[in-house]
Amino acid sequence: MVTTAQPTASAGIPRTAAGTRLGAVRHLGPNWYASVMGTAIIANAGATLPHGFPGLRTGCTVVWALSFVLLAVLLTARAAHWVHHRDQARAHLLDPTMAPFYGCLPMALLAVGGGTLIVGKDWIGTGAAVAVDTVLFSVGTAIGLTAAVAIPYLMVVRHRIAADQASPVWLLPVVAPMVSAAVGPLLIPHLPAGQAQQTMLYGCFAMFGLSLLTTLVMLPVIFARLVTAGPLPLALTPTLFLVLGPLGQSTTAADKFADFAPGIAHAPLDRGFLALAVLFGVPVMGFALMWLALAAAMVVRARRRGMGFAMTWWAFTFPVGTCVTGAEGLGKHTGLAVFDWLAVALFVLLGTAWAVALAHTLRGVVDGRLLAAPAPAPSTLRA
Repeated sequence: MVTTAQPTASAGIPRTAAGTRLGAVRHLGPNWYASVMGTAIIANAGATLPHGFPGLRTGCTVVWALSFVLLAVLLTARAAHWVHHRDQARAHLLDPTMAPFYGCLPMALLAVGGGTLIVGKDWIGTGAAVAVDTVLFSVGTAIGLTAAVAIPYLMVVRHRIAADQASPVWLLPVVAPMVSAAVGPLLIPHLPAGQAQQTMLYGCFAMFGLSLLTTLVMLPVIFARLVTAGPLPLALTPTLFLVLGPLGQSTTAADKFADFAPGIAHAPLDRGFLALAVLFGVPVMGFALMWLALAAAMVVRARRRGMGFAMTWWAFTFPVGTCVTGAEGLGKHTGLAVFDWLAVALFVLLGTAWAVALAHTLRGVVDGRLLAAPAPAPSTLRA
């Protein structure tokens, strides 16, 4: 059994607040940034597919623009949330089921920033794209590193978590530095040669290690919870896909190191990064595919038992997208066509999941259901 109660509105809030524009953002949690991540990864992954078709890059640029707009809207709405509903924002931080979602904010900033350099430059020019990505990368990395420490700290000293409450959501704050590691190398060619480029490369490599080792600490706890306590509650079942995030993103990061190390890292370290990309990426991608099959089977099971739409469905997008970019890099560095076609197949899955999640989200926003106060939940829910 897993506790899934969500923080409820404070009794001190005027009853008329829900009928105002500001009241509409009272229950807008940090988990909403997952929609930005899931949209941006469509552009980032699609633009570098090994097998494209006419109009693909233009379509990816349109999706990147959409992710940029979504990011701006959510940043504004979340700022209003913090200013006018600080009690609820504090409740989110103190809620062990919601606090890890603060890792979504830096990943949203980083994903949109990376997309700006990959496809956004087609519309705004390289100079502007570099400037935008520099800001988003810097802010996203700073927030991501802070969240990677602050959220585990809160889990230890403030949250009260039972052994059967371990969740893949715990990975969100510690994966954010891995996203920085994967998109940071895109800025290397635009930095001064020498120390600046080397610092960026090795700084990203350090964040790769930070995120990877922390993930390796958490994954056994998450899997042990599944084995000993059974399936997750129905609404949380899609979060099993979050495990794909650090797997695909670490593979992508290793691929980027191999792309940009030549001419920056001294020999023979430059060739070592290429070896790392293949010797690390191939087995990790194998594990990712195994986990994808397991998570998909659990989702099918949950769907048959009545799992309805929730914002957790966005977990079907960004993590799968990182596997797309990881497979793309492996195809480039191994020369194996199987990885190219794997990337295409995963991209089709990604696009389908994104379209479904977006349609349900828009419907929930229009009818007000997703922005309404959470219904009182029982203390425990069975899968």
